[in-house]
Amino acid sequence: MDDSVVIALFRHGLTALNKQKAYIGWTDAPISEEEKERLANQAYYGFPYDFIISSDLTRCLQTAEILFPWKKVYKMNQFRELHFGEWEGKTYEQLKNDTNYIEWLHAPFEVTPPGGENFQMFNNRVDEGWKQIVEMIERNRVKKVAIVTHEGVIRDLLLKYANSHKQFWEWHVPHGTGFELIWNCQTAFRRGERCTLLREVPLTANQHG
Repeated sequence: MDDSVVIALFRHGLTALNKQKAYIGWTDAPISEEEKERLANQAYYGFPYDFIISSDLTRCLQTAEILFPWKKVYKMNQFRELHFGEWEGKTYEQLKNDTNYIEWLHAPFEVTPPGGENFQMFNNRVDEGWKQIVEMIERNRVKKVAIVTHEGVIRDLLLKYANSHKQFWEWHVPHGTGFELIWNCQTAFRRGERCTLLREVPLTANQHG
């Protein structure tokens, strides 16, 4: 009997503010019209997932609805991006002379954006969401779950659970792409061990789009 668990992590599609390289942690920006079309013309293999979980922000919900049009999407605010506070919607060029911002660039895991979250707050929130996913999988006896979320959340989860040891900033997660973390037994998954296999979710042109 197959005792594996699969958690897929998808990054939301590109927004206009992403194109401007602005910080949009909790800013509720929609994905661009061009991105909607691009995602609608892609097909992901490895389906079906038993549950689709999404950050409650619009860009993730839109991405989830495009990628999984026939599935109910469950919203979880624990999987939001880091809250950048007063820096929300601003770019490097707008912030480069801000002393607090320079300090944060040099120590992003210690310095808190004004009016936002520090990394420990963010990390605790994501951990709480992950705990709920583990409980949901055990309660419903499912094996495959997809989470549509943000780059920072995906990096944080890969840092903790990927079988490849990389630093937070070393993980490259393009918009609209996904990783599958696969555990070969549910016991290892429940214990919080690293996954057995990590792979990119295969992507190809949608033959029906």
